Amino acid sequence: MKLKSIKAILVAAAVTLTTVLGGVSVMAETTQDTLVAAMSSDATNMDPSAVCNVYSSMVHQQIFDRLIDVAEDGTVTPKIAESYEVSEDGLTYTFKIRQGIKFHDGSDLTAKDVEYSLKRAATSAAVAHIYGDIDPDSFNVPDDYTVSFTLKNPNAGIIAGLAHTGGSIVPMAVVEADPEGFVSNPVGSGPFKFVSWTKNDSIELERFDDYYGDKPELSKITLRVITEATNRAIELESGGVDMSFDISTNDVSRVEDNSDLQLIRKVDNQTTFMAFNCEKEPWNNPDVRQAISYGIDTTAICNAVWRGIGAPAAGPIAPNVKYHDAEATPHEYNPEKAKELLAAAGVEEGQKLVISTNERQERIDMCTIMQAQLKEIGIDVEIEVLEWGALLDKANRREQDAIMVGWTCQTADPDMAVYAVFHSQSNGEVGNNYANFSNAEIDELLEKGRAMEDSDEREAVYVEIQRAIMEQAPWLFFNNAEAVVGAKANLKGFEPTAFGYHSLYNIYFE
Repeated sequence: MKLKSIKAILVAAAVTLTTVLGGVSVMAETTQDTLVAAMSSDATNMDPSAVCNVYSSMVHQQIFDRLIDVAEDGTVTPKIAESYEVSEDGLTYTFKIRQGIKFHDGSDLTAKDVEYSLKRAATSAAVAHIYGDIDPDSFNVPDDYTVSFTLKNPNAGIIAGLAHTGGSIVPMAVVEADPEGFVSNPVGSGPFKFVSWTKNDSIELERFDDYYGDKPELSKITLRVITEATNRAIELESGGVDMSFDISTNDVSRVEDNSDLQLIRKVDNQTTFMAFNCEKEPWNNPDVRQAISYGIDTTAICNAVWRGIGAPAAGPIAPNVKYHDAEATPHEYNPEKAKELLAAAGVEEGQKLVISTNERQERIDMCTIMQAQLKEIGIDVEIEVLEWGALLDKANRREQDAIMVGWTCQTADPDMAVYAVFHSQSNGEVGNNYANFSNAEIDELLEKGRAMEDSDEREAVYVEIQRAIMEQAPWLFFNNAEAVVGAKANLKGFEPTAFGYHSLYNIYFE
């Protein structure tokens, strides 16, 4: 399968000219070439194969490149790989690497770096749900610009997975020389290079002028961490930032009504959910989990908190992801049924449930409404609000009763929507199965679904997966999200994705 060349998509850089006429210096207007963007949470790790969360991926997307890109509709475009071929049995993938690519330290990118990077990804617990089917012993590098690997099992989502930031290509020599240093001082081959990271404050990037692709118009990107939503909006209004992610429901109108600003919205692949720790009593009982679900009015909570942003969720695969169960509806609100199930399971009134979440206000607000609703069925809820990194650390150690966060299908294949978070392989520290959920029937379905080619039969498997998960209730589903971004009115070139993280290097200012 041959791939087409990348097309130029960036506007030529503006040039400032000074002309001296009759002793008078005339300066043409300078086009802004720096970007300051506000994020609601910080990255947790600069090593792309070590983590799988959208805030880290946002940074990785600017610094690193991958073999290919895959659009939301499944269209493949080349990046580091100029072309690729797949064997007749669908197991062996061979890539031709573009020559002349430089890493940010000036070294050449070769097939050995690709081999090294994908081996790391295939053996990393954080992204094993995407790359774990790659046999790390199967790599073949016949020359500096050819690399192949073989899958241990068929995996229909592997091409989409190679476009995920976890498959970013890193320089073998740099990582091996200082593995720990690479975590906080990364070197990639992307359009921007890393400058500095002040944790929970800001990340500085600068343009990489030897980038093999089209040169960004921006010379510098600063990512500021501003956890409080209103403060992000105020900074946008005052010019402290040029764009702000995660505009809250309370601030949508203030951005829309400001002629100096623009509001950019896109339905994405994120589902906001609460995951029980299914290895803790009494949450290890599916009937108890169902009881909590019956005690929560999902639609009312979403309408009150999100007020038209996104929609109430009805299952683990978001509506715009392939094979979403179109017949699914939000769980029934039935407090009396909840009380019956709790009594039958022997759960006494006053049972404590600690829900851990991060500082995003909408999640705190949802937990607060849940707290009142669950009080009516005899469950005492305590809300624990943690900084993003601390929340993930607690969840990775599986110390939580329940966790309220979001999960985004970050590839064009539905496998990522469910395999990473419900397959028992992802139990244990670092894996994304925060529910500590294990079910042999669902494991089998997940393995079957990822091994099938796209077809009506594959769709039927994913519908069955969604319904089986709803029956077991390791998660309670709340909201299917939208990316809501505020920006200066003259900011152009930004196209949000459904994957939760976005390319910023196409941005320019008029």
